[in-house]
Amino acid sequence: MNVPFFWVDVFAATPLTGNPLALVPDADALSTETMQAIAREFNQSETTFLVPPSITGADHRLRSFTPGGFEVLGAGHNAMGAWLWLALSNRLDEGREQYVQQIGDELLPVAVTRDESGGVVVTMQQSEPRFLTAVGADAGGALARALGLDATALSDRAAEVVSTGAEHLLVPAQNREAVDAAQPDTAALRSFLAEVGAEGCYVYTTDADPASGVDAYARFFNPTVGIAEDPATGTAAGPLAALLVRDGLAAEGTSITVEQGTVLGRPSRLGLRVEGSVVTISGSGIIVAEGVLRL
Repeated sequence: MNVPFFWVDVFAATPLTGNPLALVPDADALSTETMQAIAREFNQSETTFLVPPSITGADHRLRSFTPGGFEVLGAGHNAMGAWLWLALSNRLDEGREQYVQQIGDELLPVAVTRDESGGVVVTMQQSEPRFLTAVGADAGGALARALGLDATALSDRAAEVVSTGAEHLLVPAQNREAVDAAQPDTAALRSFLAEVGAEGCYVYTTDADPASGVDAYARFFNPTVGIAEDPATGTAAGPLAALLVRDGLAAEGTSITVEQGTVLGRPSRLGLRVEGSVVTISGSGIIVAEGVLRL
């Protein structure tokens, strides 16, 4: 069986930047076990498969897996890359902008538009924000050690588990240098995340130069599913945007830009907006490769 696949750089303005996604369209005939094996073969943070929807009203159903076989929910780069491919490959209805995607048992709106230069922009609505566990001051030292940081590198603001589809621990750092200094102890961080009920860890700072157009700078670590570091994480940037608006660090209804992936040599910018309980994430990308799996 020949199975076509594509490589999409998501949240990228130029090739070989952003967050790479392996995409397998027309994956109707593949079993879950085969999808997991393909994701292991590609060894990217996530591999996404397009399959027929199982819920009325959805245009496409997306299933995404990590190399370890963990199925990823939430609308992040795993979904963004699929819609970019659909648009760039002329697989969407001409003149239509509004779509619905199925991820797990949830239906989420998607808008596919063009910017001033004619480039494709995908805007996806994430799940309603849920503010979960706040990390107490007594656990701050353990968290800092798990991240390979001195406790003084972390902000006085509490770390907090927030979800817009996936539960991630958002950890505020004093500045960009502190974010860049993080060198997680994989076992210790995995244990800490399990204790607070989080999947991944988003270390961030709002100590950004306004002239750069960036509102927050972040790095994402997810030892829970075997991802050492991810260059662009929509399912963590969405919760961060919701948190910043809740705490008055960003204005509701305005564009919020998160920079990520710089230390990995994969600079990425994620655009977000929060209006009430609605969080949206926007981005562009590039198809950089294609091929065929012979199974």
